[in-house]
Order: sequence, then structure tokens, then C-alpha cells
Amino acid sequence: MIKARGLARRFTTKAGPVDAVKGVDIDVAEGELVGFLGPNGAGKSTTLRMLTTLLQPTAGEAEIAGHDLLTDPAGVRRNIGYVGQKNGAGQDQRVADELEFQARFYGLSRLEARRKVADLLDRFDLQGLEKRGVVTLSGGQQRRLDIAMGMLHDPRLLFLDEPSTALDPQSRRNLWDHVKQLKADGVTVFLTTHYLDEADYLSDRLLVIDHGSIVGEGSPDELKHRVSGDLVVLGTPQASVVASKFENAVVDGEQVSFRIPNGDRALPGLLRDLDNIGVELHSVQVHRPTLDDVFLTMTGRSLREEANAA
Repeated sequence: MIKARGLARRFTTKAGPVDAVKGVDIDVAEGELVGFLGPNGAGKSTTLRMLTTLLQPTAGEAEIAGHDLLTDPAGVRRNIGYVGQKNGAGQDQRVADELEFQARFYGLSRLEARRKVADLLDRFDLQGLEKRGVVTLSGGQQRRLDIAMGMLHDPRLLFLDEPSTALDPQSRRNLWDHVKQLKADGVTVFLTTHYLDEADYLSDRLLVIDHGSIVGEGSPDELKHRVSGDLVVLGTPQASVVASKFENAVVDGEQVSFRIPNGDRALPGLLRDLDNIGVELHSVQVHRPTLDDVFLTMTGRSLREEANAA
């Protein structure tokens, strides 16, 4: 559904040229749900805008849903849906009127539009809201309406840009279930997100971009396995003694932390060894690698910090 080779974008500024995206290669198979992660300014939004025909690449080529990005942008648009970060529905419109209005733009007859709108209202849990003003909807309802608008023409590929930003946890989880259902229905989904739990829960595969280049890709579990071991945190008044036995151990007061492979299996033997040399422990924690650990390893930055800054 997406095949990009050497896709690049250079901007000209007063300070000189800026290479926002530096020749990325992207492959997304039909039916995949791919998460696109990156810190602020990494080239994530620029890449998304190029893939959706909103920004002309300065180099490279791409085929989107079977259509050439450069020579057939109209064909691309006919086969993709795009849901941006901000709510797309007219705030002074009623829900059903806005959906029907958008459906008519896609060439549906009035009867076809009304049938499609009824289907989408049911599909995205918007029944009973047909006559409500868009401005009166909750954040979660507005985002579901946005996705319904993106699905009016039955696109084969749906782009979601930060779909759950600013939603409360319950609304986010509800939205995730709808996105999962889109994949189950055969829609290919390409989404950007700052929420690591969202990327972990939804994505079949992740792409990580930093400084305009793809720095990692794989399933969430594959990427986690690349982090060097599980994080073990021990509480002990002899933290410095324990730290001396492990490379890259970090001491913080009476806590010492370090990474070891297969922490749950290695821990019993480790505790026996520490007991044999008289180390007294008052707490033990083992943490599996998270996507934030992956992101920190690949980019030197925490995506949580980036999300908070945003």
C-alpha cells in the first residue's frame, strides 16, 4: 500500500537549506497497521504530508495504494483517507449534515450519501447524535466523527495523525478499539502518535524517524528485544558494592539499577550470589524494556519528554 524510495524534502530558509526528510524508504503492506514514531522536528509530519500529496517531495518516489505519488496524485487521493491532528468537521454544522455534505463531495448521490452516513454513524458509535451540533460533541465523539469523515469514500489506506491527542484515557481506549476494527475490516492504517502505549497496543509494526532518517523498524516486541536486557532495580544499603559487579550500573542513594538479559530467569541466581557475599536487599524490581527504552536507545531522547513538551 505504501512503497517509498529515497523520499526527501528540503526547505529553504533564511539561514540556508534544511533537510527535513533525508531520503527515507518506507514499505507498508496491505492490511498492516503501522505506527510512525519520532520526536518533535524529526520529519514525521513532513513525511506524512508528502505521502498524502499535501507536500511535494524534492527527491525520491513513492507509490501509494497503487498510484504514483508524483504523476497521479488524484489517484492517490481517491484511495486514501486522511485525519489530521485538529478536528475537521465544521463546528457550526450538525453531525449528519456534515457527513452527508462531505459524502456529496466524493460524488455520492443524495440517497447513497444518506445510506453511507447511516452506516458510519452506527459503525463509529455516533447513533443518536445526528442532529447534534458538532461543537457540542465530546472530544472522543469529535475524533470518531473525524475518522468517519475519512472513511466516507471507503479508502483502502487511512492516515491518522495523532488521532487521540488531548483525549481522556477512556475516550482514547474507545478510539483504539475503533482503529483496531478498521484493521479487522481490511483497511490499511498508517498512524503517527506520541503515546507509546498507543503505539504498542495498536501497531503491527513501528517505524522510528529521527533527524529526517528512519533509525529503526520492526514489531513492538522486536524493537524491545533490541534493548540490552531487562532493567533490574535493587534497594540495598550496599548499592555501591552491587554496582561494582555490573557494567553501566547506576547508583541513586540506596538504589542500584542495571540491565541483564532475561532478567526474570537470571534473578534467582543473582540474588543467591548477592546473599553469599552478605548483601542485604530491601526491594527488588524487574522491568521489561518499554518502547520508551527503545526510543531512548535509538535517538538518545525520551519520547515521553517529547510528548510532554508538545
